[in-house]
Amino acid sequence: MKTLEELNKLREKSYKKMYMSGLTNGVRVQIGYGTCGMAAGATPVYDTFVSEIKALNLDNVEVIQVGCMGECAFEPIVEIIESNGSKTIYCLVTDRIASELIEEHIVKGNRIDKYLLSKIKR
Repeated sequence: MKTLEELNKLREKSYKKMYMSGLTNGVRVQIGYGTCGMAAGATPVYDTFVSEIKALNLDNVEVIQVGCMGECAFEPIVEIIESNGSKTIYCLVTDRIASELIEEHIVKGNRIDKYLLSKIKR
């Protein structure tokens, strides 16, 4: 970085990517991949998201691994962030549930309340 202007441009680019702003119908799937997430089965969940999204040619969907999501007892945790900025956090996700989330939430746009962290954590 040489100037404050360059730093501000980088900050704006990172902000847009983090909050999916400026994208049309873009979706980011974040999978908790901290130690607890991996121990709870995040790898098959991640693999399911990657392979099924690729098979469906969903070019507007990005699947990434993130660190600890802060709710170890509810791992694997998946957060779906849509281009309008809405965030949905699902917990205790299995590969079967991941397939359901892809079909219902990502493809059809229907949130599945029974897997929400806010419902299960009560």
